[in-house]
Amino acid sequence: MVQLIVGNKGKGKTKQLLDKVNSEVKEIPGNIVYLDKSSQHMYELNNKVRLIDVSQCSIENSSEFIGFVCGIMSQDHDLQQMYFDSFLKISCLEKAGAVDHDALTAAIEKLEKLSKSFEVDFVLSISMDEAELPAGLKDKVLVAL
Repeated sequence: MVQLIVGNKGKGKTKQLLDKVNSEVKEIPGNIVYLDKSSQHMYELNNKVRLIDVSQCSIENSSEFIGFVCGIMSQDHDLQQMYFDSFLKISCLEKAGAVDHDALTAAIEKLEKLSKSFEVDFVLSISMDEAELPAGLKDKVLVAL
């Protein structure tokens, strides 16, 4: 399953994401990975959550990002959840402040397929107002700020 936390910049999406991951780590038996654009939130995460700073991985487009995610999943058979903070940035879907809605929808559809294949749930924070989301993604919104 893919769930979205959406809202414009500065609305508190990261706090929502951190709160969710820190509460989920107590409830689920499997592993959790948190992808972010920096290691800034390292001390706000439970120490059982694996934080990966994507900025150090030289990812240049959304296809490479999906491949990166597949690599993480293939190496951890106990992986149960993945959290993506600043999804548009880390997945290279935001270029000069603009987002290609078709590319965003395609990336989330790929994540949905991976979720079903590997039984891994994804929670993404997206800096976009709920009204700006492509219509096909609105049913995936967990929190709108």
